[in-house]
Amino acid sequence: MNDTPGRLLTLLSLLQTPREWPGSELAERLGVSARTIRRDIERLRELGYPVEATLGAEGGYRLVAGAAMPPLLLDDEEAVAIAVGLRAGAGHAIEGVDEASVRALAKLEQVLPARLRRRVGALQSATVAVARGDGASVDPRTLTTMAAAVAGPERLRFAYRARDGAESRRLVEPYRLVSTGSRWYLVAYDLERDDWRTFRVDRVSEPFATGARFAARPLPVDAAEFVRRGLRGEQTYAVEVTFAAPAEALPDWLRGQEVPVADGCRVRFESGDTPEWLAARLALTGADFTVHAPPALAEAARALASRLARSSPVGA
Repeated sequence: MNDTPGRLLTLLSLLQTPREWPGSELAERLGVSARTIRRDIERLRELGYPVEATLGAEGGYRLVAGAAMPPLLLDDEEAVAIAVGLRAGAGHAIEGVDEASVRALAKLEQVLPARLRRRVGALQSATVAVARGDGASVDPRTLTTMAAAVAGPERLRFAYRARDGAESRRLVEPYRLVSTGSRWYLVAYDLERDDWRTFRVDRVSEPFATGARFAARPLPVDAAEFVRRGLRGEQTYAVEVTFAAPAEALPDWLRGQEVPVADGCRVRFESGDTPEWLAARLALTGADFTVHAPPALAEAARALASRLARSSPVGA
């Protein structure tokens, strides 16, 4: 392989697999001498890739963790798998899949060749995910468009459907995307209303970046807190639950607001989720719990327990 840049990329792709490569095997794979492999390894090191060499008759090379992350090479199958996985997670606001994941998806889809974008789209359209009860799933393309506009920063236009069903067109300066674990929200400065607003992303359609850059305005509070304050003005309710487990055993979305009690901890928080969905999320913590408020959540938990009991009859 006489093309030095192409050979370096192929070598890097091989080294990014989790194994050690003997120098002779690399030379055979690339059709060059062992001396050329050693020179190429030095070039990669100069570019910031931490390639470690081991001593021995053969001598081996492997890529190790470094202080910074250099560019990562993916083959076609790996790129498609990651894009589909990120799309699936982002589209349903899975807990732990936050704005960083959406930014990663936006970057990956921006550089995917057209043939791979078609494969990702085909896989996405051929699969069906079980959405939460209120149908608050999000088109990943909406998220990636918004994430790119936030990173720009670039003004964004979109159609928006309010809680009462009213339709409007918005021109905003996007600030942050915030995931609550069950929904995505866009925090943005609404230029036509001259004020900060929170938009539920599942109610957004036809988003597009206008190309107009802007200097980001300072948000009076943290973006996550701004969303929390907005949710208190929606259809939210106070929740109080006691868990028969220590606070450190609870998932992150319940941490930071717990109070220790005998043999466990008590948690109080505000929720905008349906009682049925929240009951399922509480059950997935894996800890026994008692609902103190609201009554609708306690009823939903009892109904869920009864349904699960019926699905596993004694002696089955």
